Amino acid sequence: MSNNSRTGNYRWFICGLLFFATTINYIDRQIIGFLKPVLEVEFNWTETDYGRIVMVFSACYALGFLVFGNFIDRLGSKIGYAISVTIWSVAAILHAAAKSTFGFGLFRGLLGVSEAGNFPAAVKVIAEWFPQKERGVATGIFNSGTSIGPIIAPILIPWLLASFGWKEAFIITGALGFVWLAIWWIYYEIPEKQKRLSAGEFNYIHSDVKTGEAGAAEVKKIRWARLLTLKQTWVFIVGKLFTDPIWWFFLFWLPSYFASTFDLDLKKPSLHLAVVYTLTTFGSIAGGYLSSYLLKKGWPALKARKLVLLIVAILVLPILLARYATDIWVVVFIIAIVAAAHQAWSTNMLTVVSDIIPKESVSSVVGIGGMAGSLGSTFFPLLVGTLLDHYKLMGNIGAGYNILFTICGLSYFVAWVIIQLLTRRMKPVEEVLAKFP
Repeated sequence: MSNNSRTGNYRWFICGLLFFATTINYIDRQIIGFLKPVLEVEFNWTETDYGRIVMVFSACYALGFLVFGNFIDRLGSKIGYAISVTIWSVAAILHAAAKSTFGFGLFRGLLGVSEAGNFPAAVKVIAEWFPQKERGVATGIFNSGTSIGPIIAPILIPWLLASFGWKEAFIITGALGFVWLAIWWIYYEIPEKQKRLSAGEFNYIHSDVKTGEAGAAEVKKIRWARLLTLKQTWVFIVGKLFTDPIWWFFLFWLPSYFASTFDLDLKKPSLHLAVVYTLTTFGSIAGGYLSSYLLKKGWPALKARKLVLLIVAILVLPILLARYATDIWVVVFIIAIVAAAHQAWSTNMLTVVSDIIPKESVSSVVGIGGMAGSLGSTFFPLLVGTLLDHYKLMGNIGAGYNILFTICGLSYFVAWVIIQLLTRRMKPVEEVLAKFP
């Protein structure tokens, strides 16, 4: 950001809009985790029922990635993002109208489809608005919304529940999207159409278009079938498939884990959960900053991102020790490190797409990879719910969580090894397309 005094700061305002959209996105999806004890009584849910509802959201989220990824590349980031936010805000509010488990699951599915548009749109905006050397930091900032949302939720949602009720909690949080939508529609355009953007900043944004980096050259949008033949696409697919289910596990089951293992009262604001998600915010930004720092030191983009991913895989390993902890704050500290590491992983995976894929196809690849991650997240809750119900009947639900924590600890290393193998002799997209159109 050292060039801000000469070039202007409008791109960082745009980054701020992406951050707030992502924050709202995560408040709307995570609210169910905090209302789970109340909703279990209201709808007579078991752990398996809850797992199925999470699965419905995940399956529809996977479908939404595929739909919105292509949709946003075709219609552009402004319209595509606006449609996504409009539908997910309506869906969030409709949860209050649910009269049965089926109805609740239906609205949850609609929320999943529409919320999937957030990341394809946001990553495309980053590719359009930032030079490569700043994309890691910018992505880290907007991706930190996935942590800020869960920080706000443990404070906001119990207060809304206690003050108004579970229905009103859905209505109030869902309405936040419409506030953001108004600001987005007034102030956003792509750089080529943005009248508020200075000529200096426009030139800076496009300063590395001809640097020879993979994905920098202008090419036509690539067909889905062709994208699936590229190693670049599979790098992102693998990175999401093996790790997205882990983040979703923390997102949807962490409140319940603390409640069942340490008797945490979810009807009160939770300092423990707020601490976990506060540290994940630093992980998101630090992960992006580190890879951007390495780029400024002359490292090739892909090498820099992969080093950060390896560091993350190492930092996740302490989750294997959680089973031995008997103090809640020790567990909070361990899970906070792991969750922060995941956010650093997520930031760099999202940034890798804009490094190795032409920006005309960025949303499509984010959609394909996001779908893969969501499919993994669709089936993982079934395992989680089945394991926890089994061990709950045995009177030892902690053993179920120990198995799940072991899976969490190993997933990132498996993903990193596969990514390393995929990228060893990977040629730039432009070169591949020129040789094999």
